[in-house]
Amino acid sequence: MKPYRIETTCVQGGYTPKNGEPRQIPIVQSTTFKYDTGEDMGKLFDLEASGYFYTRLQNPTNDYVAAKIAALEGGTAAMLTSSGQAANFFAMFNLASCGDHMVASSSIYGGTFNLISVTMAKMGIETTFVSPDCTDEELNAAFRPNTKLVFGETIANPALTVLDIEQFAKAAHAHGVPLIVDNTFATPVNCRPIEWGADIVTHSTTKYIDGHGVSVGGAIVDGGKFDWMAHKEKFPGLCTPDESYHGITYAEKFGMGGAFITKCTAQLMRDFGSIQSPQHAFYLNLGLESLHVRMERHCENGQKVAEYLQNHPKVERVSYCGLPGDKYYERAQKYLPHGSCGVVSFELKGGREAASVFMNSLRLAAIETHVADARTCCLNPASTTHRQMNDEQLKAAGVPAGLVRMSCGLENADDLIEDIAQALDKVE
Repeated sequence: MKPYRIETTCVQGGYTPKNGEPRQIPIVQSTTFKYDTGEDMGKLFDLEASGYFYTRLQNPTNDYVAAKIAALEGGTAAMLTSSGQAANFFAMFNLASCGDHMVASSSIYGGTFNLISVTMAKMGIETTFVSPDCTDEELNAAFRPNTKLVFGETIANPALTVLDIEQFAKAAHAHGVPLIVDNTFATPVNCRPIEWGADIVTHSTTKYIDGHGVSVGGAIVDGGKFDWMAHKEKFPGLCTPDESYHGITYAEKFGMGGAFITKCTAQLMRDFGSIQSPQHAFYLNLGLESLHVRMERHCENGQKVAEYLQNHPKVERVSYCGLPGDKYYERAQKYLPHGSCGVVSFELKGGREAASVFMNSLRLAAIETHVADARTCCLNPASTTHRQMNDEQLKAAGVPAGLVRMSCGLENADDLIEDIAQALDKVE
């Protein structure tokens, strides 16, 4: 039987109730699980049998939702985490450790930039940042013998640069390492990075996938296509025995389709415990059921708002890859032919002060440290999400001081434009 189309998978993927079972994914609100014998439980601890023994590692509710996200992305295995930040950290730290090196796009979410450039650097993991618009020569020059992965975002938050996934995947594979792509803004409805060569996909499910601003979470999806054993000298954690699990070699026992997520769960989730709660996973699934419908409206509203702003005399520039003439328009036509997202970034001619006046004058759109849910919101990244960056780093990330990031929700587009118009009238 061929896979369902993405709209059907949004609604029914991941969980198929048997006769007399709950129609909706059940919330298994339990920390622990009973077994008849110690031998039965021992097999779980040795990874010799599948099942559940402690929700810090796995929970049935979470696994149902993770399976749906894996199906949507075209992956072989997935796991949920407590946040998108945890998902990105787990995905990278599953491969890189002290003394290793990574390559990353410079145009990424400020929190992720800080995670990589500060926190992971303190752990002894170095990173070379490259422009998302780098040449092949510049990209290949960033690699070192100890490089373990490449990281980027499909649509960068908030610069809205569009990653050339094929270019970055080609370079990563030429150097024997996987490409990890954060697909939060596009969602699998508008882009499936694995189909373009990415090996691992991450999400902040707090954003569009949840869609209502009610649950914080993250997800990691393995494409199941990277041959770890072909590069076993680079990935000893996957390709040599793990003595904390009686000498299991993940890549041998679980293969290309399961090794990465199994290690990430058995080691990192065990030790760091950044699990998503079953209650939040339940909320997340409710959002997934309407993802395909919501993304169409988000993109429609984003396009209309971007077109209005593009023609306003107080606006210096607008970044939205759906606009003909935008720097990333042609690339978006390749990777995002059905739309990108509802987030529009724009710079006012009056800089940071004008941005402050504009946002303070909005009536419908709220100033929030959030993005990508049903309600329209905005913020000035330079003074909030990217506050830890200096001016040079802000420039490299495509985030000038006066930039406004507006996340267009599901309201009527004309109401959004009228609110924007009256707020711009207040700007001198």
